[in-house]
Amino acid sequence: MFRDRTQTGAARRSGSPDSAVDRVADFYGAYIDAVSDGTDDLSDELRAHYLTEDLRQRLAAWEEANHADGVLRAQDVPTAWSAAYHDSGAGHLFTTVTLTWGTGPDAGHTRLAVQSDLSTKLISDIEDA
Repeated sequence: MFRDRTQTGAARRSGSPDSAVDRVADFYGAYIDAVSDGTDDLSDELRAHYLTEDLRQRLAAWEEANHADGVLRAQDVPTAWSAAYHDSGAGHLFTTVTLTWGTGPDAGHTRLAVQSDLSTKLISDIEDA
């Protein structure tokens, strides 16, 4: 017998390639999986596909200076993530990405301000929020 899992409370995921917010969420989900799995080539390929060339260059400089992953702004891999629309204007869309570190009541959170160019939907900036 087939059960519709959406009726039992299981999480449903959806998205659109036309949505810059969905693209940020897709990038962070895939990127965190790739880093967590240790597949360096995939994380580099994801950066090449989702990030502007200018941002990739700035991230490389940030990573050299900070000895951490510039996309995550950390040396570790988060245990969870979420992405939410924040604002838009002047040809850009701004998404807040929340990263969760650890589990349970002691889990910590950091927030990143992610900028996407509306014309290309590419991520063009990542900063601490």
